[in-house]
Amino acid sequence: MATFFSIRRHVLLSSFVVFSLATVGFSSIALAADNQTEKHLPHWKGEIDEDQVRNHIEFLAGDQLKGRSGPSARVAAKYITYHFEKCGLQPLFTDANNSGAATFEQPIPGGRGEDGSSTIIGYNLGGWIPGSDPQLRDEIIIISAHYDHLGKRNGVVFPGADDNASGVSMVLSVAKQISELKTRPKRSIVFIAFDLEEHMLWGSRWFAAHTPWPIEQVKLFITADMIGRSIGNLPLPCVFVMGSEHGTGLDESIDTIGHPEGLEVARLGIDLIGSLPRSDYGPFRDREIPFLFFSTGEHPDYHSRRDTPERIDYGKVARVSSLVNRLTQHIAEQETSPEWIGETSPNMREVYTLRRITGILIQQEEAEEYPLTNAQKLMISQAHNKAGQIIEQGTFDETERSWLIRTAQLMLLSLF
Repeated sequence: MATFFSIRRHVLLSSFVVFSLATVGFSSIALAADNQTEKHLPHWKGEIDEDQVRNHIEFLAGDQLKGRSGPSARVAAKYITYHFEKCGLQPLFTDANNSGAATFEQPIPGGRGEDGSSTIIGYNLGGWIPGSDPQLRDEIIIISAHYDHLGKRNGVVFPGADDNASGVSMVLSVAKQISELKTRPKRSIVFIAFDLEEHMLWGSRWFAAHTPWPIEQVKLFITADMIGRSIGNLPLPCVFVMGSEHGTGLDESIDTIGHPEGLEVARLGIDLIGSLPRSDYGPFRDREIPFLFFSTGEHPDYHSRRDTPERIDYGKVARVSSLVNRLTQHIAEQETSPEWIGETSPNMREVYTLRRITGILIQQEEAEEYPLTNAQKLMISQAHNKAGQIIEQGTFDETERSWLIRTAQLMLLSLF
């Protein structure tokens, strides 16, 4: 992940200083059931298991791949391509240097070499399953994740198990599930592993500008980035799903399919994490293509040598992958495809998400599992109580959403 939740704890907003003289306890705060919006949705056992995603993550974040940058990224690319072929996916691209032969690789050009020749700095990888419906097969759903990471810097290897071997394991696992269906989905499903996400999203930017078909055929773009841990290492069995507010029918589809047992689905507006894109959804959002961004959030091992396979919650990766699998199949079968929504309205689900997180922070602090300063305690208790008031009143307006965005971003800034 390029910059998602990447503002570090030592950076503080000047306005936050006013809290530093306050002293507050949490004992008077009642913790309600804070996930009511998901409580009565269908839940089921996921079809993707832990061993399947574990195998992919352990290889891609293993010692031999040295952080998947430079030459080691080519090893990762061969591994991903092998599994695309094993699933029976059709190559997505054509090789301009080989008489238009089909290929799974899309070269990403760099600057000119010293002799003036063109250079290649990376490769996107793509395969697809053609749709079965003659009327809908030209409509495309993309499932994606970036496979590059930071490599080796100053003698230190950055394994990138969560960022983003976890997301790639989802792509490969869902590709296997859909390829084994007795009847292909009505719409075409494209699977892409992007390169150079850690370099200003260059891989997805290049792809969006050079798609194998008119980009208007893409009806939904799905990407996953860091789905194997938990925000701030909190005991939160949750995946954040962002972007549904910009596509017709997406929230309804998520409600219809429900969620795997043991996984909570927390909806957030994409603007809550800032206007600059935090992952590969950016080039598609900018072209007003409906998208969904799945992430479990930033943790203390983000972009460090400690982002290793043994720290991954493989059960969570498997459950998130199963969610993407069922949601993709559901949307691929609908009579109408998602359409872009420009102007969005406040969604009460965001309030439930904020209250859920603040409630866990309160519990963890009281158990001495997550030490907080007095200033942080005050901020969290105020946010928890305010969210509870909004839920009790049953309405959520633009002014209150502005408060929620400021509060959430302040928490990201000072806590995680």
